[in-house]
Amino acid sequence: MSRSPFASTVTVGEAIPEGTPILAFLETRFPTIPLDIWASRLDGGLVTDAQGRPLSHATRVSPMMVLHYFREVAYEEPVPFVEEVIYADDHLIVACKPHFLPVIPSGKFVNETLLARLRKRFDTPDLAPVNRIDRETAGLVLFSRQKKSRGLYQSLFMDRKVSKVYEALSLSRPETEGPFHVENRLVSGDPWFRMKVEAGTPNAMSTLECLSPRGKGGLYRICPLTGKKHQIRLHMCAIGAPIANDRLYPILLEEAPPDYENPLKLLAKEVLFTDPISGKACHFVSPRSLA
Repeated sequence: MSRSPFASTVTVGEAIPEGTPILAFLETRFPTIPLDIWASRLDGGLVTDAQGRPLSHATRVSPMMVLHYFREVAYEEPVPFVEEVIYADDHLIVACKPHFLPVIPSGKFVNETLLARLRKRFDTPDLAPVNRIDRETAGLVLFSRQKKSRGLYQSLFMDRKVSKVYEALSLSRPETEGPFHVENRLVSGDPWFRMKVEAGTPNAMSTLECLSPRGKGGLYRICPLTGKKHQIRLHMCAIGAPIANDRLYPILLEEAPPDYENPLKLLAKEVLFTDPISGKACHFVSPRSLA
C-alpha cells in the first residue's frame, strides 16, 4: 500500500447543511471512493481538521470547514516521463512538467506527482505549488520553497500580476483569422470534472491567435487573462479550434488508459512576472514543444 507523505485538502461547500455527519459528506463529495475506505482513514487518523487534529466517525462538518486527508493506493503505475527544472533559488523552483504527470495528489496518483518528485529531489518537505496546470497539460509550474515567502508568490497569481502564455495545436481552424478575444462565464458541469458555459457575468477571458497553419488545424498562442479550470480548452472550442487529443471537450470520450503516444496538445509555454523579493523581471520559457 502506497501512502501519500502529504495531505490533500477539501473544503466543505456552502450548501452542505450544518452538522452533517462527516462520513455522509465524504460519501457525497467523493462518490467513487467506497465508504469503508473513508471509515478506515478515520480509524487510522488519516483525516484531520485544518489544524491537523484527527477527526472521528462522530465528527459533524459545517459549511466552509477545511479537511485534510492522507490517501493511499495499492499500486501506482509510474508515469514514464521526466520533469525538467529550469530555475531554482532559495525561494522559488520553476519546473516544466511532462504530460500525464499530476502536479499534486489526485485520484489514483499519490506519489507519482510533480510535487512528490521535487520534494524528494530537493529534500524540501515544505515545497508547495504556487500555480497548477492539468495532469493532461505539459509546461511550467512554480513552487515555493519557504513558508515565510510563499504568500508573496501566491499573491502574484491572485492579483493577476503574472502573464501566462500557452500554446495549443488544434484539430481545425475557424473561418476568420483572428486574433480572437473570448470572455464568458464558466461553471462546474455534469459530470463534475467538466466545465460548462453559463449565462451571466464573464469570469473567464482569453486572447487567442493562430501562429501557423498545421494541416487542417493550427498552432495557437493563448494568453489567458483569468485562470478558470479548463478555460483554454473551452475557449479554443469557442472559436472553432478544439485542441488535438482532448478527451473532455467538445465531446466527452469514454475513460481509457493513458495514450502516451497522443497527449493533449496543450503547453504552458511562458510565465512573466516581477519577483516580489528581488524586484527583478522574470521570464521563464518551457523548453518543450508540441511538435
